[in-house]
Amino acid sequence: MNKLKLFTIMALSSTLILMSCGGGGNSKKGGGTKRFTSKTGWKPNEQKGWFFTGKQQKQKGWPGMVYVEGGTFTMGLVKDDVMHDWNNTPKRMQVSAFFIGETEITNYEYREYVTWLKYVFPPSDLSFKEIYTGALPDTLVWNNKLSRNDFAETYFRSPEYDYYPVVGVSWLQASRYCDWLTDRTNEKALMEQGVISKDLYTNDSNNQGATAFNLDKFKGNDPEMEAYINKQRLMQKTGIKSKNERIIAANRNATAGVVEKFRLPTEVEWEFAALGMQKEREYNLYTNKEPQIEQLKGKKGRDRGMYLANFKQGRGDYSGVAGWKNDGSPTTSDVKLYPSNNLGIYGMFGNVAEWTADVYRPIIDEEASDFNYYRGNISKEVLKNADGSFKKVEEVKYDTLADGRLVYRGLPGQYEREVVADSRNYRDGDFQSSLDAGYGRAEDSSTVGYNMYNSKEKRFIVDSRGRVVLQKDKTARTTRLSDDVRVIKGGSWLDGSYWLDPGQRRYRDQIKAYGWVGFRVAQDAKSSGKGRTKR
Repeated sequence: MNKLKLFTIMALSSTLILMSCGGGGNSKKGGGTKRFTSKTGWKPNEQKGWFFTGKQQKQKGWPGMVYVEGGTFTMGLVKDDVMHDWNNTPKRMQVSAFFIGETEITNYEYREYVTWLKYVFPPSDLSFKEIYTGALPDTLVWNNKLSRNDFAETYFRSPEYDYYPVVGVSWLQASRYCDWLTDRTNEKALMEQGVISKDLYTNDSNNQGATAFNLDKFKGNDPEMEAYINKQRLMQKTGIKSKNERIIAANRNATAGVVEKFRLPTEVEWEFAALGMQKEREYNLYTNKEPQIEQLKGKKGRDRGMYLANFKQGRGDYSGVAGWKNDGSPTTSDVKLYPSNNLGIYGMFGNVAEWTADVYRPIIDEEASDFNYYRGNISKEVLKNADGSFKKVEEVKYDTLADGRLVYRGLPGQYEREVVADSRNYRDGDFQSSLDAGYGRAEDSSTVGYNMYNSKEKRFIVDSRGRVVLQKDKTARTTRLSDDVRVIKGGSWLDGSYWLDPGQRRYRDQIKAYGWVGFRVAQDAKSSGKGRTKR
């Protein structure tokens, strides 16, 4: 009897514990926070309330962008590398959802950029003279000492090449383009929403130098914006129904309808998108990666036997036999000439290799981060004036390209930022990331300043004739790697089939430009919410 009572008590105790942990009858179904209630008791955007938030909008891709649902995959080469290069050893990675450009950035699109710079920051103004010229592609990348090529004069400007990928653009220039694209797309989006007048450009004073629109000033409620912003329409878009100036001022940072920032894709994102694993992802066939050359040959119709990518097929063979050309493109080609991958993304195999955001290191440190891996983080914060207002760029600062030209860091009118943390070399190469430091040994005089990646340092000087000259570093160095070399992914018209596999990786200096390297853009994205699939 006593045993029965003891058993009964134990059973009741277990039941109570389960109920307290959510296993009882008070549990509720999941489903998100569509009817969320604040702990204060105020409903979101209540007319008589004090707190307002931007209206939620269904995320949709900007024109020319392809949505890529995040997931896990094996990054790198699964099969043996014929070059015995272990910088792309297979590693398991997780990627968040993102948008990526349907094609590489074309000559037409990049010409929009430099034309805008010339319009808003005319080179005739001495304070702006370097802005336009520093953004132009280096057309001399087409020159070869033993080849005749007229592309240096025609490729970037001629309408016949409008929809060919832009080349001759360094990593620095590509990054500046992304910043500019963010401002221009938001300007366009706000025009369509009625927040900004559609005839903004008819008044030159709105687009002259530092007065031009940028997202910094819009988000920061800069007084300059009040002249051409429809406050009533902005109030409607942000969901604020009050006419109380204090409430409006306190809620001005609600930024509904703002286009997500454009950037270069990370190495992991680029490879994930190139694999186009959308159809295979249901069964997680991440090891089923045959060499891409085996997938890039037509099987039927007029494409039968033809290569479906633009690459160098062999020595002296860039396009195939005359009269029966395999790919028909001795150099670059139209960005949509060849079929897309399973995700609808063009040009991931051949045509031009592409810049990614990452700083290059031989080994990817997946043990430190296997989620949205990226090497190259630089944290910045906006500077403020003594009166608390945001400090704007007045005197333009420049970086020097390999050909001696100057490329701007920030445009006049944008908010000035300073670096607060540089993580490009985190856990790699210095003493603090070594095994010795891990065992508790402190840095001393013998290890201070140690860095295994001691590449040559670049220093530009102006000689007596006013020419910008690269001063050579004559110190003995052991490597070309530095915090200024970036990862390049994919093959190009100048490469053999070896480089077509998305798992391949190489690097180039961020200040140099090449005739076989272009770029495409990417954006962050929210997951589609369809990730919870039934098996």
